[in-house]
Amino acid sequence: MVYLGIDVGTGSARAGLFDGRGKMLGMGVEPIRTWRPQEDFVEQSSSNIWRACGEAVHAALSQAALDAGQVRGIGCDATCSLVLLDAEDKPVSVALEGDDERNVIVWMDHRAAAQAARINASGHEVLRYVGGVMSPEMQSPKLLWLKENLPGSFARARRFLDLPDFLSFRATGRDTRSLCTTVCKWTYLGHEQGEGESVGRFDPGFFHAVGLGELAEERFARIGRRVRPMGEPVGGLLPRAAAELGLVAGIPVAVSIIDAHAGGIGLLGAPLDGRAPGEDELEERLALIGGTSSCHMAVSRTPRFIDGLWGPYFSAMVPGLWLTEGGQSATGALIDHVIASHCRGAELEEEARREGATVYDLLNARLERLASGLDAPPAALTRRLHVLPYFHGNRSPRANPDLRGMISGLKLSDSADSLALLYLAAIQAIAHGTRHIIDVMNAQGLRIRELVACGGGTRNPIFVREHKDVTGCRVILPREPEAVLLGAAILGAAATRDFDSVLSAMRAMCQSDRVLLPERGATARYHEQKHQVFQRMYQDFLAYDRIIGA
Repeated sequence: MVYLGIDVGTGSARAGLFDGRGKMLGMGVEPIRTWRPQEDFVEQSSSNIWRACGEAVHAALSQAALDAGQVRGIGCDATCSLVLLDAEDKPVSVALEGDDERNVIVWMDHRAAAQAARINASGHEVLRYVGGVMSPEMQSPKLLWLKENLPGSFARARRFLDLPDFLSFRATGRDTRSLCTTVCKWTYLGHEQGEGESVGRFDPGFFHAVGLGELAEERFARIGRRVRPMGEPVGGLLPRAAAELGLVAGIPVAVSIIDAHAGGIGLLGAPLDGRAPGEDELEERLALIGGTSSCHMAVSRTPRFIDGLWGPYFSAMVPGLWLTEGGQSATGALIDHVIASHCRGAELEEEARREGATVYDLLNARLERLASGLDAPPAALTRRLHVLPYFHGNRSPRANPDLRGMISGLKLSDSADSLALLYLAAIQAIAHGTRHIIDVMNAQGLRIRELVACGGGTRNPIFVREHKDVTGCRVILPREPEAVLLGAAILGAAATRDFDSVLSAMRAMCQSDRVLLPERGATARYHEQKHQVFQRMYQDFLAYDRIIGA
């Protein structure tokens, strides 16, 4: 049994082939193009993305030395970006320049900040299900921006699709929307009674209240009339799509999922001591999915309404459970920015290339040398150097896209050591942001004690060390580090009916590898002090804004 997961991230499309025990057999990666025409505008092309998916699938099949006929099911995930198609399913421009190739507003695009603020001012009831504050990264503000700034594109578009739903639509020709995408990004009420084949419903009153009433009057034809749970089969792979992907027509394609949520599917089912988690254990776990940004996914049997955190979302990740979602808008992107913007960054990158290493390897080795003479925990190298990590705003729990980052404690130094210390301080700041999210969750009735983590950061021992020590949680690393791809493949497996449900596929295909325990004593005491600084820096930033009248 072989299952295919297709994952479209911010910078690349990836494909992974897995067996029925969750072992990866082959993977392919293909970059995708991004346009940044001005600050806060980030655009992509759905045609370019689909071509990249095809290249990635071909590469995965080649690496695995598998025949296309061995693939039994396909699952897709992607970033929660907005795709526009016309009546002939051709691209419709989201660019001010009118270029139809650029028909995707990327998740991280913040052009709709003013629209999000107006929507939040409405105080509508559906905002309870996004932590009380809608982000400009969600789809309603982006749709309103299009209506107000590109009315021709808004009128010409016959389908507004979340990118994961575009992938399943392009594969099957069936416009079935995911309960994950619609609940998390489109204000869909998945826990309420639906009409026809849909589970859940949109609230027409919300769309009328925020200036998108025509979508309700059309009975939501452009944003999704058929909404189904993830892992159900949408339909079979079309002959044209099969040719483009190098696969066999007719393979079942699953209802899609957002990329971070696929990571949750690929993480939370991991057994410990040979036992798969039950609902009690699931409620003690946080799935930490890292990348350019980070997502923090927790599930519970009852809804938790928490200001500044997204959700509660019913059945938006694990079927039958409510999802509470935190996130940081810049994590991997922040670390890379700190390195690239330092005067020694390019020099270290070149040294890493010569040595066949990564710049993170070099910085970690330098930190180890610096800590060798320290009469304190290694984390205390940053005792007088602190970072507030809100360089791209704060997704949660502050829920303020207008926040900015801060660095305190800089010296008149441009050495590689100074870069290493700033790199460590940035990682610690990200970890303290994760702790802040966990503290807010637990204060409202959740019981997070474990982090099940995936993403590029988990390959960095400093990143993992600081997260376990700052949060005080034990960290579970999965056997399969590509948990997002695995999560997509699990949905593909569920669509074949080889497993009774998504949960049973999770329990069969998720496997744990290592469990890391947090340090206590001096390390814990240091991070308690550091967390006070983290919280104080936020208050100081607000004070500066008040003084300057920002």
